[in-house]
Amino acid sequence: MRSLTEQLDRWIELGVPGAIGVGEVRLREVAVPVLARAADLPGAVLVMGPRLAPAAALVPLLDRHGRAGFVVPDMTDVAEFSDIDGLDVPDVGVYAVGGVERGDEMAGWSPDEALPEILGRGRTPLTVHEGICWLLQEPAALERNHCFMVVGSRRRQGARLDRRVPALWISGGSERDGGRARRGAPKLGWCWAGNRHTWLGFASAAGRIG
Repeated sequence: MRSLTEQLDRWIELGVPGAIGVGEVRLREVAVPVLARAADLPGAVLVMGPRLAPAAALVPLLDRHGRAGFVVPDMTDVAEFSDIDGLDVPDVGVYAVGGVERGDEMAGWSPDEALPEILGRGRTPLTVHEGICWLLQEPAALERNHCFMVVGSRRRQGARLDRRVPALWISGGSERDGGRARRGAPKLGWCWAGNRHTWLGFASAAGRIG
């Protein structure tokens, strides 16, 4: 994994400032506090939080073999997905997560089954923004038949949760995804909370620093 400073440089190279409407100087200023605090966090990944960067603006910056990322058409409400209760997510523009794992060993589990297992291991599930930012730095973490869900983000419907759970995987080029032009592209989609998929793990981290 790149150093945090190198990760910040990569954001600039990818065009993050233009995508989120924040100047390069301002983006670097926002990131300065965490660069020092998280310098010793093992395998640290720099994350842009929702107060700084809408998820929908970051997904198109994902790239797999020249194919840009996209949000599935029936998830236009991605901005309404927020951190689930109990997560200690720093309320800042930029923070870091450490010890990120894809969770391949839980492939075939449902989100409802995987979340308590992640928490029981003393780990924390990745949010949508954390999953996207990990892939911005490590595109190879998304592999055919080895992709992942981000159960740390859900959409609230009053006192209940929307049964959709966000996931990041690779498009097969279906008509629903926009056709063959998107075959092989990274995509942000969703699966039902009670469904199992053999090709989706559950990404988690050891902790966060803001």
